[in-house]
Amino acid sequence: MHPRHAPGPAQPAAVLFDMDGTLVDTEHLWWQAVTEVAEGLGYRVTDADLPEVLGRPVAHTAGHLRRAAGPGVPQARIAGDLDAAFVAKVTAEVRPRPGALRLLAELRAAAVPVALVTASPRRVVEVVLRTLGERWFTLTVAAEDTVRTKPAPDPYLTAAERLGVAPGDCVAVEDSPLGVDSARAAGCPVVAVPSTVAIARAPGIMVLPSLEQVDLVLLSAFAAAPA
Repeated sequence: MHPRHAPGPAQPAAVLFDMDGTLVDTEHLWWQAVTEVAEGLGYRVTDADLPEVLGRPVAHTAGHLRRAAGPGVPQARIAGDLDAAFVAKVTAEVRPRPGALRLLAELRAAAVPVALVTASPRRVVEVVLRTLGERWFTLTVAAEDTVRTKPAPDPYLTAAERLGVAPGDCVAVEDSPLGVDSARAAGCPVVAVPSTVAIARAPGIMVLPSLEQVDLVLLSAFAAAPA
C-alpha cells in the first residue's frame, strides 16, 4: 500500500503584480526621464529626491519638481513632459525582469488569476503589455482607475474587488517600499523583490532577491501563512 502524501497548501486566490521594477526593468528609465525633465527646469535631482520619484505616480513627481524648481512652469506641463519622456524610453527599451515570464506562465498553466496593479498611466501600461503580452493578465489597474493610487490601498483593493476575491487571500508582488505599503494597507501578503530601494522584512512581507526564486509552491505556502 502506497503512503498517502499530505496535500500542499491551496493556491492563492489571485496574484497581483506591480509593473515597473517588478515585472519589467523600467525604474531606471523613469529616473532618466525625471532627470531630463528636471534639468530642463534648471534643477538637478539627487538621491534625496528618490522618495518623491520612485514608485510615485506622474502627478506626484511633477508636483515635487515644480516645488523644487520653482513655480515658473505649470505642474500639468511638467507632468506631460514626464509622461512623454517616460513613454518614449519605455517604447525604445523595455525588458522583462529575470524570472517574470516564467512565473507568469506557471500561474497561467495553474489557472491562477493574475492582475497587473500599477501607479503608471494606462498609456505606459499599453506599451509594456506589447512586450509582456496581455494574455497573462485577467485584468489591469492603472493610475487612472482609482481616485488615489499607491501608496494608498485603493489599487489593490480595486483589483481584488474586480476579481471577486478577498485581498488577504491574494499575494501581491512588489519592488518598492511605497508599493509594499499599498499592498499591505489593502490586506495583501507581499512578496517583495527590491529593484532600487531596500525593503525591510516584516510580518506579511517576504523579501527575495529575484523573481527567479518565486514559484507557485512558494506563493501558495506564503498565502497560507504569510506571517
